[in-house]
Amino acid sequence: MIDILQSVIPTVLFFSAPLILTALGGVFSERSGVINIGLEGLMVIGAFVGIVFNLTFADSLGAWTPWISIIVASIVGALFSVIHAVASVSLRADQTVSGVAINMLALGLGVYLTKVWYDKGQTDMVTQPFFSTNIPILSEIPVIGPIFFKGIYVTSYIAIILAFVAWYVLYKTAFGLRLRAVGEHPMAADTNGINVYKMRYIAVIISGALGGLGGSIFALTIVSNFSHSTIVGQGFMALAAVIFGKWHPLGAMGAALFFGFAQSLSIVSSGIPVLSDIPQVFLLIAPYLLTILALAGFIGRAEAPRANGVPYIKGSR
Repeated sequence: MIDILQSVIPTVLFFSAPLILTALGGVFSERSGVINIGLEGLMVIGAFVGIVFNLTFADSLGAWTPWISIIVASIVGALFSVIHAVASVSLRADQTVSGVAINMLALGLGVYLTKVWYDKGQTDMVTQPFFSTNIPILSEIPVIGPIFFKGIYVTSYIAIILAFVAWYVLYKTAFGLRLRAVGEHPMAADTNGINVYKMRYIAVIISGALGGLGGSIFALTIVSNFSHSTIVGQGFMALAAVIFGKWHPLGAMGAALFFGFAQSLSIVSSGIPVLSDIPQVFLLIAPYLLTILALAGFIGRAEAPRANGVPYIKGSR
């Protein structure tokens, strides 16, 4: 049993980290009242920037390359999300349409630039990805150590830590209170001196940074290159985690861990007797099937922020 857990849990954390980070971005955006269907596109642009930066600077930056790559990807993701913020907040465009446009633009831009710069449909494989490691001291703890701290990616625990940071920011700080206020009752927030537009811009930009971070970590831990099929539905799974987690950072993290487990089934199935006889194709579609089933059984009971998806017009009721 210990051996099974030792193979399953690091793999689950490995697949969950990008989903957790991107879902946290979705929580910030939607808590402010802006629907962000564009999480998929933000992950795509993050993956593209993370890989290209890594390939370009690997020789000069060495072991620091993946870390600086994900920081740059976060910044570009934040800048890219400004498009969605301008359309949704300032121009009061349909937020769903704007999010879909972000998805299409990110993929088209990434694939086009890959073709122009590398003269083929995908980039080269990076030489400086993230590698699994053993956490000093903690990995030596009996039973728990080999399961949770041996052969894991540090990025997995960074994602979990950021989930708790996001919870603290949203529920224990004045900034979080203001952000949630503009997502529940923007007119009342405006009356109390809160700049609704500014708060929504900040929330969408944070969403872009976290989405870019999630996409780059996915690319630099799981696939190690960029192509049109690097991000295939992970952004939508993160969006599902936002809803399944009731727009709460820790709930979104729990849902992302569940979807990460579903993604890991095809990898760990050979070591689990119950799963070893199931055809591989069923395990490959499991993440998407479980996402649909989770939402179908839960979405009716999930209550979104009251002003989510509703453009705010100053002075209107």
